[in-house]
Amino acid sequence: MPRQWKRKTDRGVPANVLKVASDEVTGKGKSVRSVAKAHGICHVTLSRYCKSLQKLRDQGSSDLPSVGYRSNNKVFSEVQEKNLADYLTQAADLYYGLTPREVRKFAFQLAVTYNITHPQIWNENQMAGPDWFTFFMKRNPSLSMRSAEATSLTRATSFNRTNVERFFNSLGRVIERYKFDGSDIWNVDETGVTTVQTPERVVARRGVKQVGAMTSGERGVLVSVACAVQALGNAIPPFFVFPRKRYKEYFVQNGPTGSAGSGNASGWMQEEDFLLFLNHFAKHTKVSPEKKVLLLMDNHSSHLSVKAIDFCKEKGIVLLTFPPHCSHKLQPLDCSVYGPFKKMVNTASDAWMKMNPAKTMTIYDIPNIVKTALSAATPKNIRAGFQTTGIWPFNPDIFEECDYAPSQVTDRPDPGTSLKSGAFQPHSPPIHLGTASSPPTNQVTSGSSAIHDATMSCAPAEPATSGLSPGQVFSPSALRPFPKAGPRKTSSGTRRKRQSEILTDTPVKQALMEEEQRRGSKNVRKSILGKNKGRQKKKERTPQRKTTKKILKTNAEDSETSDDENLCVVCLEAFGNSKPKEVWVKCAQCSLWAHQACTPGLPAFICHHCDSD
Repeated sequence: MPRQWKRKTDRGVPANVLKVASDEVTGKGKSVRSVAKAHGICHVTLSRYCKSLQKLRDQGSSDLPSVGYRSNNKVFSEVQEKNLADYLTQAADLYYGLTPREVRKFAFQLAVTYNITHPQIWNENQMAGPDWFTFFMKRNPSLSMRSAEATSLTRATSFNRTNVERFFNSLGRVIERYKFDGSDIWNVDETGVTTVQTPERVVARRGVKQVGAMTSGERGVLVSVACAVQALGNAIPPFFVFPRKRYKEYFVQNGPTGSAGSGNASGWMQEEDFLLFLNHFAKHTKVSPEKKVLLLMDNHSSHLSVKAIDFCKEKGIVLLTFPPHCSHKLQPLDCSVYGPFKKMVNTASDAWMKMNPAKTMTIYDIPNIVKTALSAATPKNIRAGFQTTGIWPFNPDIFEECDYAPSQVTDRPDPGTSLKSGAFQPHSPPIHLGTASSPPTNQVTSGSSAIHDATMSCAPAEPATSGLSPGQVFSPSALRPFPKAGPRKTSSGTRRKRQSEILTDTPVKQALMEEEQRRGSKNVRKSILGKNKGRQKKKERTPQRKTTKKILKTNAEDSETSDDENLCVVCLEAFGNSKPKEVWVKCAQCSLWAHQACTPGLPAFICHHCDSD
């Protein structure tokens, strides 16, 4: 890499001084030498400046001659580099940022398309050189190399202004109705803790290809932990959900003081477990109908039961849900508590493995590890979570336009209205990418595939044959438009789409009751049909000789972890109650199952529990 040239002198005349001196020479008729001596500049410099200025005036230009040191081998001008830097910033805000290699290819395409002089090595490699990229980053200090955080498409598109404004309108209405302050606002959320930790970085021999760290097994057993925090920085003891059908009190004897728990076949929070948590919450917060509290939570199906809502209305708990897939921005626990908590869990698990060599960690050791890791839930972190989300102090304008930028990719009309009108117009028509010899035009392409090709194409271009015309503008977005989704498809699913709601309001409760009744009647019909089919098959069978089998007696608690019925991790519907030919998908991390209709439809499905981690 060539060295970076550093200026060693401060010689040079400012442009404003030369402008004043040239005005005295041309306007007042003074000699060049006398004016140069009066301003303390070289008479040759002033004479050259006056000649350049007179040449521009003869051409009819009102510009001033350029003065000072400048790079002669610079490919793009300052204005063009500023446009490119703004494009890269906006692409990163849309969660479609460019890698260094893509930036180098894009710079080559810009230079070829607009016929900008560039080094010959760019044509050989079909991209800009690494030296250009290094100095481009130095010339634009607003840009930096960052490790992008994986964000699912549903999270990126669901966090839009409409959903956020609806949530803050409901929150403001509840705070004003019940006169809540910071001591009355709580947030609850669940997270998973497994018996197999992610090892921390260790000091090892340099040059070794693989460095190992001891874990309890290949795949751990998960225990759900529900935490509730207050806007002023307080918290109640956690609530554990163990993968055991029969819960015993000694499960949490080594956990935090005052903690409680329950058990089910999967270890995830379900309706019965959430009702037990609400009892635990009411016990520690001393809530009453005279002293109500606000409980903020997500739209998980285990939270949306009529029994839980009846209990909350009786105890004085007001329930408000977040918009779906927006907890990464709106939920205080996700924003400031669970990140440090998970790091502390890994640290405590590593320490346990070192203190107990040749032993396997079980689910009964998790409460003690959580007890150690809860030191991350400091009052400062909890208050910061409520403040950064705009919940308390109440600030509905906490998010800026760049926070909503990822949702612009799928910002399109509802098919129910656009199809009725008979025409669909994209939010911004994609620009057709022309060849290198013909500049990009504003020709609109048809079809979602054409939109994708026009927006994401980065094929190498051929050398240009025409230059940048006087009326043509250097525009990176014209060569590579920002991603834009095609027309929205009509969904044939019958599952209800959730939104931010005050669950304890009567209309919302009535809607949930009707939904539960419909779901219950459908399950009854399916069970009756299943029994009838079983009887018919039993009649058709030929009698077989009975054989005796030896029954092995095992520990009842350990055998209860296996379950014949697989539950959907999203809606908790049993596999036996699914529709005919309904497709199920498995989580790539925890191997739990879910309806394909309940998932975003991505090639690799990751459930919301693993995604929140």
